[in-house]
Formats: sequence, structure tokens, C-alpha cells
Amino acid sequence: MADSRAVILDRIRAALGSRPDVSVPRDYQRTRDFPSVPDLFAERVADYRAIVHRVSDPVPAIREALAGKRIAVPSDVPSSWLVPSVTWLHEPLSNADLDSCDGVLTGCAVGIAETGTIVLDGGVAQGRRALTLLPDYHLVVVRADQVAGTVPEALARLEPTRPLTFVSGPSATSDIELDRVEGVHGPRTLEVLFVG
Repeated sequence: MADSRAVILDRIRAALGSRPDVSVPRDYQRTRDFPSVPDLFAERVADYRAIVHRVSDPVPAIREALAGKRIAVPSDVPSSWLVPSVTWLHEPLSNADLDSCDGVLTGCAVGIAETGTIVLDGGVAQGRRALTLLPDYHLVVVRADQVAGTVPEALARLEPTRPLTFVSGPSATSDIELDRVEGVHGPRTLEVLFVG
């Protein structure tokens, strides 16, 4: 007796019959000229109800935003970000630790100006996915050189085998009556320090 998987696949192949190979055109627009990619990024991120600060140095803004709080950070966050007025909780942390802290501070892999999206890939200063999904507050540092104009440009900068998390504003969902609820599947508050 053949295994169930083989039987199902044979039935699918028989139902499909012989079909010609079809070439899928990939002629969509990959780049665009924007008057200002940094300005567009800051505007679109703010459109998603994120708090955006344009700064030349993230350290004073980190100090101001996080003073007196208990903040989780990846193990490889830049030491200059670890200002003395904050209680820092370094990875590895349990889910209970992440749930009880006041927030998280990370960097990012890339930003997308056209969509106002921040992409995390678990790389340097980003930590694991749970680090940015469990705390109710996320402060993320985005450098201007990390921002791409379009999604295809951003995807070209990313390693597709890494765990990618696309963040477009605070976590939010709407029920059938379209009542928006924030903080359901991630941070209720997203604050962005845009450096550059």
C-alpha cells in the first residue's frame, strides 16, 4: 500500500494534467525617485501612529525616553546606548522577564520609506523575535543609511533565510465592527529614533 502523501500528490498531478510552462514577467517597478527618502520614511512611519524623533545622536534621546525604566536589550546592543539612568535587562531573558519589563530598545536591519516599515532580522542590536513582541513598548533606532526607498530595494539588502519581522507601527488589529485595538500581537507603543 502506498503512503497517503504519495497518493495525494499523484491525484494532484493527474488532475493538473500536462500544462505548458508559463513565464511570469518580473517587470514591476523596483526603484523610484523620491524627493527625500528620509523625509518620506519619517512621514510614513508617523502615519502608522508611531512616535518619530529625528535626531543626530540617539544617546540623548534614549536617555530622555527611557529614564527610570526597566528596559530589555539584545546582548549586542551598542554600549553607548546603555545610559546610566535606565535599569538594563540583558538577553537572554525569560518570557516572564520580557512581559514584566517596561519596554525594549533595539536597532533594525532596514527601513522602507515607501511603506513606513521597519524590518528586523535578528541581526546586530536586534535580538530574537520574542524580544520585540512581548514588551508593550519598543524604542527602535534607525539610521538614515539603513533606509531604502522601496520594498524591492529593501529586500535586496536582506538575507532571505533570516527570520524577518516587518513592523509598520504599533501592533494593531480591528474586530468586525472595526474597533482598533493596539498591543494585541506586539508593542502597543512604537517609538522611532531616526538618526540622520
